[in-house]
Order: sequence, then C-alpha cells, then structure tokens
Amino acid sequence: MTLRMIEGRRSMVDRLDRFSSILNRGLAFLAGVSVITMMLVTVGEMVFRMFGHPMPGTVETIGWLAAVTTAFALGYTQIHQGHVSISLFTERLTPRTRAVVDMLVYLISTALFVIVTWHVFRHAGVLKETGSLSETMKVIVYPWVYLASLGCAGLTLALLVDFMKSCTQVLAGGAGEK
Repeated sequence: MTLRMIEGRRSMVDRLDRFSSILNRGLAFLAGVSVITMMLVTVGEMVFRMFGHPMPGTVETIGWLAAVTTAFALGYTQIHQGHVSISLFTERLTPRTRAVVDMLVYLISTALFVIVTWHVFRHAGVLKETGSLSETMKVIVYPWVYLASLGCAGLTLALLVDFMKSCTQVLAGGAGEK
C-alpha cells in the first residue's frame, strides 16, 4: 500500500473521527443533563413526600432518564478508552500484532453494536406501532427507546472510527498512534 493511499485514508478517518467526537460530546452533554434531571426529580420527590404529596411516576421517570444517561455516555466513554479492557495477553505482542488484534476486536465490536442499534431501533418502532404505554404514568415509551438507539449508534460510530484507525495502523506497519 502506498503512502499516498494511507494518507488519504487517514484524512477520511480524521473527518469521521471529528464527526464522532462532536456527536458523542453532544450526547455526553445530554447524559449530564439527564443526571441533573434525575437528581432534581429525586430531590423533588423527597420534598413533596415530606409534605404528604408524593409525585406519581418518579420511578418510571428515573428509569427512563437512567437508560438515556447510560446510552448517551457509551460513545464518549469509548472515545476516551474508558471501557474495561484486558491487556494481559496483548501487552507482550509486537506493535503490528497488537494492531491486528485491536482491528479484529473493533471489527467484532462494531458489528455487534450495529446489530444492537438496529434491534433497539426496531423495538422502538414496534412500541410506536402498538401504542405501548408506561404502567404508572400511561405515557408513550417509544421516544425513550429511540433515544437509547441513538446512544448505541454513537457507540457504533466511535467503534467504527477505532476500527478504521487500527486498519490504518496495520497498513502502516503497526507503528503510530492508536
């Protein structure tokens, strides 16, 4: 593979990396807003309960916000390599072999989360078609599931970028940044 082709791929990877970073930073910001909202709902529930007027549906609301918080933080965590990884077996490998292993792990992870994202998105569609409502508050739930699929899509994009970076690293002979 020529140096020009590798540089061209790096340029494409850099653009996709910037897009992924912007998207996942935005989702992480919304995850933070969701955490603050959970805190406010929880404190509000305690205050209202002290005066004998508990807020109905707080458990459902907290559950939805927790799901969105978790899903929206996935991609940002991947970008910053915050997920658990076990390097016990790969730390002794050569840089090129390690890059090949990383490439395969990112490929499998990307494929898995493409499937997860698609199924969560489809499940939201089923909930929308059936008019599924929450048990306590009797409100529609499919928007929350669509939001969860958006968070999964953010992770999928971050994994795809990592896969492309590892491919570039393998093609460049294993040297360079991750």
